[in-house]
Amino acid sequence: MEGYRLFLITHIGAGSVALAMFWIAALARKGSSFHRRVGQGFFGAMFAVLASGVPLTLGMIERGRPASAMFLAFLLLLTGSGCWNAWCAVRRRRDRLAYFGGLFWMLAAINAVAGIGIVVLGIRLASPLFQIFGGVGVFVLVDSILRWRKSAQDPMWWLREHYGAMIGNGVATHIAFFSIGLRNAFPGIDPALVQHFAWFGPLAVAFVAAFWLGRRYGRRPGARAAIPQASGRFAGRTAAQLVEPGLE
Repeated sequence: MEGYRLFLITHIGAGSVALAMFWIAALARKGSSFHRRVGQGFFGAMFAVLASGVPLTLGMIERGRPASAMFLAFLLLLTGSGCWNAWCAVRRRRDRLAYFGGLFWMLAAINAVAGIGIVVLGIRLASPLFQIFGGVGVFVLVDSILRWRKSAQDPMWWLREHYGAMIGNGVATHIAFFSIGLRNAFPGIDPALVQHFAWFGPLAVAFVAAFWLGRRYGRRPGARAAIPQASGRFAGRTAAQLVEPGLE
């Protein structure tokens, strides 16, 4: 019991740090050393979240909650995949084939298979939450194929991969925050309604953010010589310049 509580405290604490780091990095000047350092702090906090989530999953099984354990394990898989892709997109931005390698496709396939399992479990339990988030796992594979096909003619593929994965990471941190922080904040409101907002609100915002960023950065490179609306070190720079050394 004490061990479980320790892992739970670690999980919540690391998640709180990750949430703060997410917004600091989002508001920082992109490409700056400060942005990179905060990003590294974010990934460090997320590693603690994922590591502490494993014993929490096992603890749920011991407590007789196998369905919740399966769902948490699936969320850890989704989040871990997003963190890995966000990190690798920057580290391997000059080697598209290395990024879209075996591990990338293995993670996408595992997410899809696990997502189908969660959808089936959600149908058996009559849980819309399980069904919708299980569908996200399937979407990961389909979207990965589409992104891979488009990336061949896109020098900025790595930037879109990075911010797309970071949107997913933001969904995970906000869901964790809202599902815990809002649980007792509105005692007069139906708990089911609060729960649905905590889970589906960040997911809906993520799709809007992905659409907006896709419109902002998603035009084909030939359609423009630079990215006029990019901020900080990206401002006014061409796609070719953005993949030159110096952004490590």
